[in-house]
Amino acid sequence: MTPWFEMVRKDKSRAVVLLSGGMDSCVCAALAAREFDAAALHISYGQRTEEREKRAFLEICGRLGIHDRLVVRNEALRAIGGSALTDLNIAVPVSSTIGREIPITYVPFRNAHFLAVAVSWAEVLGAEKIYIGAVEQDSSGYPDCRPDYYRAFNEVVKIGTKDGRIEIVTPLIKKRKSEIVALGLELGAPLDLTWSCYSREDRACGVCDSCVLRLRAFQEAGAEDPIPYCEIAEEA
Repeated sequence: MTPWFEMVRKDKSRAVVLLSGGMDSCVCAALAAREFDAAALHISYGQRTEEREKRAFLEICGRLGIHDRLVVRNEALRAIGGSALTDLNIAVPVSSTIGREIPITYVPFRNAHFLAVAVSWAEVLGAEKIYIGAVEQDSSGYPDCRPDYYRAFNEVVKIGTKDGRIEIVTPLIKKRKSEIVALGLELGAPLDLTWSCYSREDRACGVCDSCVLRLRAFQEAGAEDPIPYCEIAEEA
């Protein structure tokens, strides 16, 4: 039987999905591909795991049957620095304070850069929706993952685009990570192709914020995380 995501009907409206290659964006991509003729956008910004994330992006697009793809490199965020993800002189911390304060892995105003590219491409494609896998609950506490941020950004898009009809949607923003895992499994999203680790590209470290949140989510969802982890994480 042909999977639903290979039966894209060209009479569907278009949508752009920001696809980092991580778990949340993968589930978002599966949702977008189900409801729309989806186009996927990936932005590399000099992050530690950019090659591994790009590989995940391409493989996820292939599995979901998303053929329109755009890969963009943002040089500004690496040049600006100030984050453990973009500055090799700042160590990626072991998870210990999730949700208590904004961590050093926060990339200053990153999602605004990403959304600006997505909106521009959506205008060219005639897309009416932009999907982004922002999550407020069970997250590291990044300020650009809050609902108010996207409500405000939608007002900017309405005023600053030709037709003013493009809408940024955040279908996962109020979900727990375990709920996102469960939804991904229900949709048949290729979670086995995703990459979430902040620091490594061979095997996930298992101790950074992103890995800890992911492992906890799979455990709470009663499922096994299909990606490889370092031995220290497997023993924990």
